[in-house]
Amino acid sequence: MGGWLTRVLRRGHEGEQRRVIDVGWLVDADKSGFIYDSPRIYQRKAPPQPSAKAVGYCPAVLDFEARHVEIPCPVDMHLRLGKDETGQYRLEFVTTPKSAAGSKVLAKLVTLNGASQWREPGRPVIQVSAPYRFVADEPVWLNQLPPIFHFRHAPLPGVMIGGRFPTHLWPRILLWAFEWHDTTQDLILKRGEPWFYLRFEAADPTRQVRLVEATMTPELRSYCDAMDGVVNYVNRSFSLFPTAERRRPPKLLSRADRPYAAET
Repeated sequence: MGGWLTRVLRRGHEGEQRRVIDVGWLVDADKSGFIYDSPRIYQRKAPPQPSAKAVGYCPAVLDFEARHVEIPCPVDMHLRLGKDETGQYRLEFVTTPKSAAGSKVLAKLVTLNGASQWREPGRPVIQVSAPYRFVADEPVWLNQLPPIFHFRHAPLPGVMIGGRFPTHLWPRILLWAFEWHDTTQDLILKRGEPWFYLRFEAADPTRQVRLVEATMTPELRSYCDAMDGVVNYVNRSFSLFPTAERRRPPKLLSRADRPYAAET
């Protein structure tokens, strides 16, 4: 076991362990970072419950929902799949005079993966930039999930691809990945609607996570620079976790010096 993790676990056993784990977030974008809103703890908008037995008072339901973090969609997107002269899929951006973002801008955010990167033939995969980083100084795993509490009157023509990784070792920039099942239907996303959820896991499942806004320190930047882009050289980035653990500084999370409304 690496030295950094050993020290973390030893501190956890010295005296009573804190019940709250701080997980920092930041937007790591070169330009237009203001379009990415702050992560927010999920809160159901519901009228007063009719009785104490109503499902809205169930402690299991309340605890489950309160452990999800909501990431809102940054921009309106109307996407369509077409085909080129060779029959290969191509991504088309549907815009109108009222569209806030043009096709050239959206093309910088959205990528259609090559067919060799799809999970199944005939189901194209696209990726949309989501330049959030999450960092912790205790072992915490991040789960990226579809917005399971959000009801859509018009379902999406496919499914979001989720993921899970140790964000204390691997504070990578996120992506929104989508597998397009019904290629005859357009994909329409609206700015501000729930885009995806995050759920964090600690070794002790009873501990709560507190989101705090983080700042990009020189130590965190250097660590991220060593991590970013490794998938261009190795096929299994998880194999690099032992190296990341050995080289990880003792502290990566530094809180921003300003209030953040989603702290709990």
